[in-house]
Amino acid sequence: MTTSTTLPGTPVPLRQDAHTIGLIGLAHGTSHFFHMLLPPLFPWLIKEFSLSYSELGLLVTVFFVISGVGQALSGFLVDRVGARPVLFFALSCFVLAALAAGMAQGYAGLMLAAAFAGLGNAPFHPVDFTILNKRVSQPRLGHAFSVHGITGNLGWAAAPVFLAGIAAATGSWRMACFAAAVLAVAVLALMVLNRQAIDDRQGSWAHQAKGAAGVPAEHPMAFLRLPSVWLCFSFFFWSTCALSAIQSFASPALQQMYGLPLSLTAMVVTGYMLCGAAGMVVGGFLVGRVARLEKVISVCLLGSAVLLALVATGWLPGMAALAVASVAGLGTGLAGPSRDMLIKRAAPPGATGRVYGTVYSGLDLGFSVAAPVFGALLDRGLTSGIFYGSAIALVLGVASAGLVGAGVAARAARPAGAAA
Repeated sequence: MTTSTTLPGTPVPLRQDAHTIGLIGLAHGTSHFFHMLLPPLFPWLIKEFSLSYSELGLLVTVFFVISGVGQALSGFLVDRVGARPVLFFALSCFVLAALAAGMAQGYAGLMLAAAFAGLGNAPFHPVDFTILNKRVSQPRLGHAFSVHGITGNLGWAAAPVFLAGIAAATGSWRMACFAAAVLAVAVLALMVLNRQAIDDRQGSWAHQAKGAAGVPAEHPMAFLRLPSVWLCFSFFFWSTCALSAIQSFASPALQQMYGLPLSLTAMVVTGYMLCGAAGMVVGGFLVGRVARLEKVISVCLLGSAVLLALVATGWLPGMAALAVASVAGLGTGLAGPSRDMLIKRAAPPGATGRVYGTVYSGLDLGFSVAAPVFGALLDRGLTSGIFYGSAIALVLGVASAGLVGAGVAARAARPAGAAA
């Protein structure tokens, strides 16, 4: 099979872009699925190994610590060897994670599974965005980012149904883990069979990477001096803190504040994610029509922050509070594609993998830090703090995005050849 290279300015067939976008979307959904390899099985693991919630929580911490550190480092690897082989390695780690979980005879085996899953998850954002930025034509890039975000949400949503469903139907949590291993093998095989469509060293826009050859060589760590990189990092940290609070604690907080049954408040996470997915679809169209993306991000996230603060007041009827908290996901979804494009614009030529790896490690740090902080608020009866805290985190994310956007705009306004 040969790979055709489209010259700059030549229209790229929709089918070609859609092929790459679909494959990367599937890969990203798989990575989010494996975020949830163990948590849906916690009730079975408690019964099997007599574990405490603290011990189970440590498994999640191990996952995100390894993923966060590995994500920052994997960006350098992607820039050096290419994204495609790193993607194959990551999916192989998911296979090992599921097998380790299925064969675990105690806590150490589960810890090994969490470590493999974290190692597999680490490279995905630098891998995904490097391939999308180099393979997908510019007019469709916003839609590519939109699909990328939606498939991540779908992966999160599918894992509990898949894993808990199989465990309940077969009476064996180990069978659920082995089924997850089969799923990872199937996705890996599909990627290998379609490897030309995800080759970031050849393809429609590979010339963009080659064009960077004219840029003066810099130290591999030079990008860390850019304020925009650390502002993007902080944006991810704060926005993920808000997401972590909603995913983990919005349901019990609504139950305690409004007296709704947990069976009903559990729907807030599903509603938030579905609204987020709908927002991402619309956000993909906004990217190509708006020059100052930080304005889109600011309006959307501030809207979500206002809705969450309204829920925190306790003034709403119970069902209205549930609905408003769910609709807050729409703003974060709308901002998603603009956020990813803003990072692309802030990245210097030739450092795409490193920038995305460093920036997205803020996501893992946000998950790791936010859970115990918001959990402590709930333990102390400060239930409104879950929603006020989420709103404040989103406002801080807006501040970071605004500073990044201002820096990108200033850089674009400089005359060609001016010093950076």
